[in-house]
Amino acid sequence: MCEKINLTYGYSMTDNDFNPGKVLTSADQVPPRVLSAPQKYIQGAGVLNCIGQYINGLMRVDRAAIFASRRGLTTQGAQIAESLQEYSIDVVNAQFNGECSQAEIAMHYDALADQQLDCLIAVGGGKVADAGKCIAHRLNISVIVVPTLASTDAPCSALSVVYKPEGTAESVEFFPQNPAMVVVDTDVIVSAAERYFVAGIGDAMATWYEAKVCLDNPSARNSLGALPTLASCAMGEMCAQTLFEYGEVAAASVLLNQNNTAVDKVIEANTLLSGIGFESGGLALAHAIALAYPEIEFIHDHYLHGEMVAMGTLAQLAMEDSDDAERVTRFFARVGLPVHFAQISFEPDNLEAMNKLIEATLARPIAHNMPMPVTKDSLTEALFKAHELGLKIAADEGNEAYTRLHA
Repeated sequence: MCEKINLTYGYSMTDNDFNPGKVLTSADQVPPRVLSAPQKYIQGAGVLNCIGQYINGLMRVDRAAIFASRRGLTTQGAQIAESLQEYSIDVVNAQFNGECSQAEIAMHYDALADQQLDCLIAVGGGKVADAGKCIAHRLNISVIVVPTLASTDAPCSALSVVYKPEGTAESVEFFPQNPAMVVVDTDVIVSAAERYFVAGIGDAMATWYEAKVCLDNPSARNSLGALPTLASCAMGEMCAQTLFEYGEVAAASVLLNQNNTAVDKVIEANTLLSGIGFESGGLALAHAIALAYPEIEFIHDHYLHGEMVAMGTLAQLAMEDSDDAERVTRFFARVGLPVHFAQISFEPDNLEAMNKLIEATLARPIAHNMPMPVTKDSLTEALFKAHELGLKIAADEGNEAYTRLHA
């Protein structure tokens, strides 16, 4: 029998611990390569009108909860309910109150435990998806995720970030299964603000550069505690290629509420390719920095996760002395992502803030998936090197896109 070992990789875990490292790895063997993915991924214009057909044909569901914000319940939630009712699937509404916290999760578990549900449909952004996955896991039912933004890669994964009530990350919860279905209506995505779409590009671009680091480093582990697969890394590479080729056109199209081929491709990159790529390919310095930035209150309150990941990616590329550093920085500047400290309201001369950023980054074990030692000195050097390149590129490219998104 394999001796199971606890591999959390630096994540603080919730009381409802499922630890994929304990299941998938053993102390006396080299970790296997593992890929994790949703059972079904459905993307297209108007697909929400057919969600009842998908659920009726692919799952056994008589009663479903629709979990969304107050606004979401009256818009996409109502659309989903109408489609479900065409197939005689009963609907229970559950309103998300804004934070994926233990209190919010427990409240909905208590409210839904006696509802005899077969599945929960989480409709909204990343925190709705994360909370929905936690609630469904506690209820021992399937979860279906319907993202209304392409701002993060949360919908496809078998993990959730759980936050403190004030909004800073508290822990990560892992699940035995990915969502049973992810349904992405591109008409819904394109109607959201451009800034969310662009933030998703920032989050997704990191996927390839972090997966490549983890693939090349035999000591690195993915979010499952396993080694990355070639397939997940190939998805990460395709994700970056798609963003470079279609990202600028897609962002401009979203600004005009136009749904087209470029938008469709970037939505898939932001959601599916990045979703599988980050979970199964692995994370590194880019996300370690991104998860540290919210420790600074003003940044936490005013910037999106993907914008912080963009800054982390530039620092990672600087540490690697990557040939792609200038290409990525120019691309970010053109779509409106931050490329230097001022664009994320970070004051490097504020020693308290700088020390907080560095200490929080170094405390993340994913930072040490890098092939070189990540120390206070090397991290500081990389942050400033990326900042200086960002200033230079911003002077060349201008700030028009960034200024528009932050007006």
